[in-house]
Amino acid sequence: MKVVVLSGPESAGKSTLCQALAERFNAPLVSEYVREFIEQTQRDTGYADISLIAEQQLARELAARAQQPDLLLLDTHLLSNKLWSETLFGRSPDWIESALKAQHYDLIGLLSPDAMPWQADGQRCQPLLAERQQFHQHLAHWLQQHQQPVLHLEGSWQARYQELERAIEQLLDNRLELSPYHQPNIQRIKP
Repeated sequence: MKVVVLSGPESAGKSTLCQALAERFNAPLVSEYVREFIEQTQRDTGYADISLIAEQQLARELAARAQQPDLLLLDTHLLSNKLWSETLFGRSPDWIESALKAQHYDLIGLLSPDAMPWQADGQRCQPLLAERQQFHQHLAHWLQQHQQPVLHLEGSWQARYQELERAIEQLLDNRLELSPYHQPNIQRIKP
């Protein structure tokens, strides 16, 4: 089983890319639970909600992992819960980082906010590009610090999709060589 997660700030294309890739590869997709939580409660989240939201996100990820698909796509993971908690409330429940470190990810697509317009949807709260760039930097710092297998994604939605599609194809064929937190060395194998 290969597990691919998309990470990035608001309006970077995570959800639409994940959905398109799930359709392309006929793969299960674990969506971002916090969106569902906000829709159900019809209120902003508070610090007291963070553990519940993160527990649900992790439970859904683990349930999908238990099915052992060839490819599992995650619209987000606990890193977003951790960093949003720190951004909004100045702290995060300690257990989140430990649980995050306990999971293995084969590829983390880190989406830049650059070249992607902010899309208001009633849940997002960082309309300024500088805010989204700062959040992206926090994600990148954590991923680098913990030597995660990162593919940096920039440019248009289509460029991001094509790069992810190519990387996933090579990952599934065991041809994608990743160094922790570096651009992958994508090697093409001639037919």
